[in-house]
Amino acid sequence: MSGALSGSVDGTVTGAVTGATSRAVGRSVPPGLRPAMDDERLARAAWSRLAEPGDAAAAALVGEVGAALALEAVVTGRGPARWRSRLQDVDPVADLATARAVGARLVVPGDEEWPATLDDLAHAAAGDGRPLGVPACLWVRGPLRLDAVAARSAALVGSRAATGYGEHVTAELAAGLADRGWAVVSGGAYGIDAAAHRAALAVGGASVAVLACGVDRSYPSGNAALLARLAREGAVLSEVPPGSTPTRWRFLERNRLIAALTGGTVVVEATWRSGALSTADRAERLLRPVGAVPGPVTSPASAGCHRLLRERGAVCVTGPDEVAELLGRVGEVHAAPPPQEVRFFDGLSADELRVAESLPLRGAATTGRLVRDAGLDEGSVRAALGRLELAGLAARDEGGWRLARRP
Repeated sequence: MSGALSGSVDGTVTGAVTGATSRAVGRSVPPGLRPAMDDERLARAAWSRLAEPGDAAAAALVGEVGAALALEAVVTGRGPARWRSRLQDVDPVADLATARAVGARLVVPGDEEWPATLDDLAHAAAGDGRPLGVPACLWVRGPLRLDAVAARSAALVGSRAATGYGEHVTAELAAGLADRGWAVVSGGAYGIDAAAHRAALAVGGASVAVLACGVDRSYPSGNAALLARLAREGAVLSEVPPGSTPTRWRFLERNRLIAALTGGTVVVEATWRSGALSTADRAERLLRPVGAVPGPVTSPASAGCHRLLRERGAVCVTGPDEVAELLGRVGEVHAAPPPQEVRFFDGLSADELRVAESLPLRGAATTGRLVRDAGLDEGSVRAALGRLELAGLAARDEGGWRLARRP
């Protein structure tokens, strides 16, 4: 084992593999762990229950020596005590059986479906310097392939206590992105998350929910029907095994998966200390673009978005075209901007505008009067009148000039 792990986290990882043999000789191996000692996939499933999401030491150890050998180090007593305390509860074969019963599958690094964008987590750290950590595996329900999702997806996140404004904007963004072929990724929670998932599904688009609990659980319970539909038509995924309960820590850590899985994150509506801001922070640390939707300056529900715009350099986005432009590849063609209001005097030069505004609607103005009213010399006024006449804006009348039609 290299010195990369020496002294990491609490120092207990140092030498975890040193002296470990190919079998945990002389130690009692919990029955549920025996199959995983020689099987890398089962070992990764075991680690998803053994270590908490975002455990930097576990991610580093598994990444360096492999899941099976790292598991053996724990069984032999050379790993941190916090892992050994869970050994009796780890049964990856049972977890896989539970997953199959609900139509879920295990996806591990090296599988064709594994989203390579998650590997960026190995090279990024949180604000406290703690590595974000690549998950040992993913538990997935639904027909969508994660590698396809990672290739073209956007994270839409925000507060659970969303306003009508926030839900309306979220629906427009999600539906517009789905129509443009983007997968919409969020956290399956109330408020902005649910609005994003529903809008994407409503237009026949792809949507993925990243959960803080097992994929066999419906949390929050009020979104049970939505999560079931995502499992049928899109995907729900988690890095914790079936049966796992949601905790505050797991909610925070799943945000790094949302940020890493997608091409960028847009915060639609968030309070000053909203958890959605942690997703934006992780996206920024992963060098992903971050967008924020502005809201009413009097609304506390948008204070977090304004904070991102003012302090963190987030890009202001107001529609799906702007999100697609922010997250899309360089040179990618986006939809044309919406039609703009055409005004009566649009396209006129400065001299033409001054002369046109001096022309009366009724009666006629002489050239001398136009010279005085426009503040130009006679040559400039006559030249401007000629061009305005050709454009159909000025007309000769008895004794002078007038506007050809009402603005």
